[in-house]
Amino acid sequence: MEKEKKEQERAILISVNTGAFNAVQSLEELERLADTAGAIVVGKMMQPRSTADRGSFLGTGKVEELRRLADATEANLIIADDELSPSQQRNLEDALELHVIDRTVLILDIFAARAQSAEGRLQVEMAQLKYLLPRLRQENGQLSRLGGGIGTRGPGETKLESDRRHIRTRMHRLALELESIEQRRSLYRQRRRKLEIPTVAIVGYTNAGKSTLLNTLTNAGVLAENQLFATLDPTARALLLPQGRKVMLVDTVGLVRRLPHDLVRAFHATLEEATEADLILQVSDLSAADCADQAKVVTDTLEMLRRKNKPNGEVLPAQPVVHALNKADIAPPGAEEAFRLAKYSFLTHDAALRAAAEDRAAGGVRISAKTGEGLKDLLLAIEQALPPDRQELRLTLPLTEQKLLAQIQSAGKVLHIMYYEDCMRLTAVIPDWLQPQVTQYITPQGGLRLV
Repeated sequence: MEKEKKEQERAILISVNTGAFNAVQSLEELERLADTAGAIVVGKMMQPRSTADRGSFLGTGKVEELRRLADATEANLIIADDELSPSQQRNLEDALELHVIDRTVLILDIFAARAQSAEGRLQVEMAQLKYLLPRLRQENGQLSRLGGGIGTRGPGETKLESDRRHIRTRMHRLALELESIEQRRSLYRQRRRKLEIPTVAIVGYTNAGKSTLLNTLTNAGVLAENQLFATLDPTARALLLPQGRKVMLVDTVGLVRRLPHDLVRAFHATLEEATEADLILQVSDLSAADCADQAKVVTDTLEMLRRKNKPNGEVLPAQPVVHALNKADIAPPGAEEAFRLAKYSFLTHDAALRAAAEDRAAGGVRISAKTGEGLKDLLLAIEQALPPDRQELRLTLPLTEQKLLAQIQSAGKVLHIMYYEDCMRLTAVIPDWLQPQVTQYITPQGGLRLV
């Protein structure tokens, strides 16, 4: 055990507080990320500046102060709470003679350690290569050539050029594999729609308790630890709601402040499960002091994904959302009301109180995935928020739409049909996934009732 502790990296965390985000909360989160990665945090340093120094992230005097702190604490790793440019990283390493990484590398390292499925490993590798490509540089400032001049340009390719070429080739292969995965996921979603099984995507900040909730509701057996990014690979399990409706619960990767863009792109196929779901089950950690900020990160990320999933900057329509305020068993008194007020902190005090009251009447269900508190209420809330799974409609179809009629007969139920010279008029029960295809044929005032 002592040997393991000695081998642990001793890290100093550094941050530049520009006022663009809550730097204190972000540095605290960076410490939790470092702990998750297995490092021991032996020091922190934050510098207030209007912008980070373009050459060395911190100012010159602060870099010297950091060097003395590293000597005093025997640190062997520096972690910056922002993405460093290649020159910033190089200059810091040269000045400190220590290994320097940034927030992005730290998160990628955790993801690499936690990804279990082949899909997860592919996604992480793609993100790592995208990060690495612009940061390749020659060792000791020299390019190692095997030869040079005319006739030796193949063998004489620099190590740097060779590495870049291999990385680009590997990225191309990964992109093809990830595209294939995305297509398979799309087919799975289509199959679920045909089976009329609505999807409920569990989303939330990392360590909010999503996997614990999935395990409690479905006995899924997913790894659930009190650590950031305990699970990365999506898990889907069937769940029967109180009134007998069957849904598919899908656990998605946890989100975090300033999640690296390359990681969002790499995990697009996984995160798409949330934007394509029939309902979002947003889990928040009610015991966290920054619960409202975490919830906003989740909401903003989902909004960004909706934009990316549509061309021309369009936004996918937002799905219904059920808010699960988790860890109620350990939340401090008044946490729920504080969470609601914090959500509306941009309003005046009186307006925030009114908005919080409306939110309370409409919204979140206080639960504990660990003890089972509030889970019956949560299931009822999910059931009430889900869109109807089928609708009875009157349709007027052209006689040429025999294929669509066959689909209706196969997936739904035709209650009555009459044939005319140029059309057929029918009353049918249509599943929700088929309704977009029949919308243009709905007889005026033809929607009868939900079933």
